Amino acid sequence: QMANEINLELCATMCAGIVTVFKLLLVPAYTSTDFEVHRNWLAITHSLPYKDWYFESTSEMTLDYPPFFAWFEFCLSQIAVLFDPRMVKVSKESYKSDQTLWFQRCSVMLTDAVFIYACYRCAKIWKNSTKESEEKSASLKSAVFLILAIFNCGLIIVDHIHFQYNGFLFGLLFLSFANLSSGSYLWSAAWFAVLLNFKHIFFYMAPVYGIFMLRNFCTDRTKGGISALLTLKIKNLITLAVIVLSIFALSYGPFLIDINQVISRLFPFKRGLTHAYWAPNFWALYNAGDIAFQIAGKKLNILKSNGTSSTTSGLVQNVEHVVLPTILPGFTFVVTILAMVPLLLHIWFKPSPSKSFSFNQFLRSIVLCSLTSFMFGWHVHEKAILMSVLPCTLLMMCGSKQDAKTFLLIQTVGHYSLFPLIFTPLETLIKICLLLIYSVYCYAALGNLYSDHPKSYLRLPMLNHVESLYVYGLALNELYGLLVHPFLTHKLPFLPLLLTSTYCSIGSFYCWLMLYYQTLTVQNVPEYVKKF
Repeated sequence: QMANEINLELCATMCAGIVTVFKLLLVPAYTSTDFEVHRNWLAITHSLPYKDWYFESTSEMTLDYPPFFAWFEFCLSQIAVLFDPRMVKVSKESYKSDQTLWFQRCSVMLTDAVFIYACYRCAKIWKNSTKESEEKSASLKSAVFLILAIFNCGLIIVDHIHFQYNGFLFGLLFLSFANLSSGSYLWSAAWFAVLLNFKHIFFYMAPVYGIFMLRNFCTDRTKGGISALLTLKIKNLITLAVIVLSIFALSYGPFLIDINQVISRLFPFKRGLTHAYWAPNFWALYNAGDIAFQIAGKKLNILKSNGTSSTTSGLVQNVEHVVLPTILPGFTFVVTILAMVPLLLHIWFKPSPSKSFSFNQFLRSIVLCSLTSFMFGWHVHEKAILMSVLPCTLLMMCGSKQDAKTFLLIQTVGHYSLFPLIFTPLETLIKICLLLIYSVYCYAALGNLYSDHPKSYLRLPMLNHVESLYVYGLALNELYGLLVHPFLTHKLPFLPLLLTSTYCSIGSFYCWLMLYYQTLTVQNVPEYVKKF
């Protein structure tokens, strides 16, 4: 009722304070191998000249992020050495001390300030751009967005328990979004180029950025299709290219002599189609199908009993399928590009007469492009689902009721799919409570925003009955893994992981189809784009 009086600065500050206190409580929590990975990167960048950073292999935790992130680790290492000099010594064995633990945990919390500030900027810009008649609704949506973004349970699980710096990286992405929403195309492109040189996985979004910038900054956005090429703004195109290429030159220039070595670290294609734990994408379904055919073939005596698949070995390695054709990296690249083509055609051929509609279209395309790469890419990690979930949080604020529904589904499935990252008893309780609290708030808040109050206990706000039953199935899957499977058999130790990956794959694939349908059924889409 007081939504039109919400102070976004105060809201963001309060959220930041509360979530920081909670993150401090998680400092002693379980740390994964990624904790040692980043500790080793501190040591590499502090102890060796920069020309040796991408050659160092004393530890298996070799540096495999772009140069800007390497310099980021170098800057952190200058402070880390003051806390514990042994932290920045290159060694084959892992190293961990109380000082190391507190320094690395706190470094993540401090750099999260970039993400919190970027979220606030996005909320402020969008709220100020709304009509006066919609101010109350916009203010409430902006506050809900800040809460959902800053308290995102996926970021807490991945960054502050498992350990990574995703909050900082998504802060750079949201700064790019904020500049784009205010019409600052060059600043937006610059921030995105900087981001690509911190973590190259964000290339997932590059096709949408490239087409959207060409369409809306380098040509007349009101012109459609081929005719837009006739309005090409050469000056804008050159300026955009100079800014982006300059940032890449600054990043890779010092490593240009050894660029092949850097690239081999950034793109290790020998790691296999899927990670040890399958990310919930199309290839997880493909792997599950191969296993199902193996079992059926053996039961029907049409497959030799010595036929075994490497998909369930629990190792990071090349995957050999037994029944279905083995997938190669080039094939996944082609499939991913083909799956993106209708979306990219839609961006290019659809006129964008208003900035607000154009930005909504951009966000929806970013989520879809990221999800497409996640669904069909080579050796996708489960953590990459955050690249769809977090932009979808912003889309929830700027978009329609259908966009809000998409967010609810993708955050539920995506965040639950991160559970296998954390397997220790205390942290298991923490991750379950985090997802429950976050999801309850999501469904309640968006149900109130869109006045969707289901009369049936089986239906969740914003979802239909089938979608609601699917969400309840996630809870049943978790109960099976925790309470039933440990007492049944020890012959299938990876069965809960297989069930989780496969079940979540169905949900993420459904979200991808739903989002694609929604994107291509927006008014004025050319018929041949729909047919494609």
